[in-house]
Amino acid sequence: MKELGVHSIIVKKFRYHSEKVTSDEKENLLNRDFITTSIHQKWCPDITYIYTKKDGWTYLASVMDLHSKKILGYAYDTSMTTELAIKAVKNACFNVKDTEGIVLHSDLGVQYTSHAFETCLKERGMLHSFSRKGTPYDNACIESFHSILKKEEVNQKEYDDFKTAKQALFEYIESWYNRKRIHSVINYLTPQAAHDAA
Repeated sequence: MKELGVHSIIVKKFRYHSEKVTSDEKENLLNRDFITTSIHQKWCPDITYIYTKKDGWTYLASVMDLHSKKILGYAYDTSMTTELAIKAVKNACFNVKDTEGIVLHSDLGVQYTSHAFETCLKERGMLHSFSRKGTPYDNACIESFHSILKKEEVNQKEYDDFKTAKQALFEYIESWYNRKRIHSVINYLTPQAAHDAA
């Protein structure tokens, strides 16, 4: 790497103080058990911020399947709303015949604790699990995806506007991350290959 002038991207590690209980007694069903035996057992959603020069801050909501690491669904908008979080889940459910019993593990953001979001999950028979307050490692897998997205795509570019960023995010998720980027934790397969093999 030194001979080629290649440098790794280093991000300062987040330090947190764990709380043993979830806010408002929200249940942590997942409890950092990320192990699965097949797809559509455990999903993780999250929202991240993306800056554009013309439209300012924009927001990407993503949903990952913990077995394949595939981003099953996502939604992108200029506002961080409950509707954005719901749209990402609906997109994730689009090609899934039976969502009954899927554990969806989220943080305690207002988008995920809202009545509308809970209704969305109940209509699909999904079980809602919550991270403990101030403990991002409870949702480490989707946090890791958004970190990779920032390092490999977002922080390497400047987006002129929402439309430009939307196209770039689509290409990164659909063309690169899901279909070409291999992961050691899934035996060096791509998320799509791991998903198809399940």
